[in-house]
Amino acid sequence: MHSEDDRLPRDGEPRYRAIAADLVAKIHSGFYAPGSALPAQRDLSTSYGVTLMTLRQALRQLSDEGLIVQQPGRGTFVSPLAYRLGSLRSLTDDLLDQGFEVHTTVVAVALLESPALGPDALRLERVRRFAGRPSIHQVSWVPAPWSAALLALDFTTTALYTALSSIDVPVARATETISPGVLDPASAALLSAPANTPVFVSERRTYTVDGRLAVADRAVILGSAMEIRAERAATALSMTWSGTPA
Repeated sequence: MHSEDDRLPRDGEPRYRAIAADLVAKIHSGFYAPGSALPAQRDLSTSYGVTLMTLRQALRQLSDEGLIVQQPGRGTFVSPLAYRLGSLRSLTDDLLDQGFEVHTTVVAVALLESPALGPDALRLERVRRFAGRPSIHQVSWVPAPWSAALLALDFTTTALYTALSSIDVPVARATETISPGVLDPASAALLSAPANTPVFVSERRTYTVDGRLAVADRAVILGSAMEIRAERAATALSMTWSGTPA
């Protein structure tokens, strides 16, 4: 039987904070994946050797940090990751800001002709892995004359926006369309997921200060891994909803 003593500090740290830290580490590692259910509270309290009161203190901390969602009658679920609208940042920066390690695999990088961008455009194809699994398949194009300077960079560790800034190509704005879709066979193989799995498809066009197209980007994001969030303000974000006529 557990006593209220398990809520007192051990080695200078309250027990519930140590439990919260362990749960955070398991969420970030993918042990508890985005959108998945945590074990029942009674099972968790037993596994940690604490009372339900202490366990609930830990869960309250995670809930306050937005890492979990408690649904009465259903259980406790890991929050989906946030794809944030309204800021000009890379998706990787958003994930890092949420505490996740992001591992990038470069599938292919080459100078090719693009119907939209012309000859000698850089085609950069990457897979992003976080929370324990590959979740994003991304293809980015950068037109000449900047493409050649980027060809030799290591994009497993260098963000594309950072690379552009390093060659004095500051980005100023972007337009983005996010649509529902399903995995095609090529993306399915790279993401180790069944074809026709629900996904978000992001089409983004990023421009320089003088209005030139700097990046044409397409990202396929597993629908189970993300939710889309927007911080709305009177002058900061414009969103247009469109549908396909029946």
